[in-house]
Amino acid sequence: MDDILQLGSVGDEVKILQEKLKILGFYNAVITGSFGLSTEVGVRAFQEAYELEVTGMVDDNTWNLLYELTSPTIATISVYPTISYGDSGTYVRDLQTKLKTLLYYTGDINANFDLETENAVKRLQMNNDITANGIVNSATWNLINSLYGNLAPCVVDNEDQDNDGDNYITYTVESGDTLYAIARKYDTTVDAIKKLNNLTSNTLNIGQTLKIPLNTDESPNYITYTVVSGDKIFMGNNE
Repeated sequence: MDDILQLGSVGDEVKILQEKLKILGFYNAVITGSFGLSTEVGVRAFQEAYELEVTGMVDDNTWNLLYELTSPTIATISVYPTISYGDSGTYVRDLQTKLKTLLYYTGDINANFDLETENAVKRLQMNNDITANGIVNSATWNLINSLYGNLAPCVVDNEDQDNDGDNYITYTVESGDTLYAIARKYDTTVDAIKKLNNLTSNTLNIGQTLKIPLNTDESPNYITYTVVSGDKIFMGNNE
């Protein structure tokens, strides 16, 4: 950020600032995009907590630390659309999956933003000092991904299983992730991940939830080779 934000500033940058402060627990008011007294108090508290110069103004040093502490979550803002009652599709399914993991939703993962889903969203918003309107905008997505991100790598989904009956874990895609890197991390293959998630390409989106199959392959770790003319068995010093 090139401009210093301070009391009286307005705009999208202030919204981002307020969202970041809210994630870190330094701002509990509504995301307005207007730099008022509550925002200034939050900035001062943040600066004091992290031993920055306490000015109440957001300069490069303050921005850099805010981004460093919240970048995995904030990076998802541009990926997720605003969704609400009556919507359906992949993002609603992702929402329901995360709300269920966070124990706010107990219904079926059906990709339909129904009344039960809306009530779950309202409970989440109410418990985290966000306006409880049941609408999942950037601030609510931000909160959900922040809470879910710490749990996703170790959550085993016991309800949904692949065709072979094997359990899987869920993983939230972060900046820099590739299918190859994720497959190596969890000792599986790109093809296995693509098959389980019905992916037709290798493209991933930040914040996307993937099912990662648990490695249950107990087959021997070897390959087969057909001997051809001229091949020799090398026996080292005992040859």
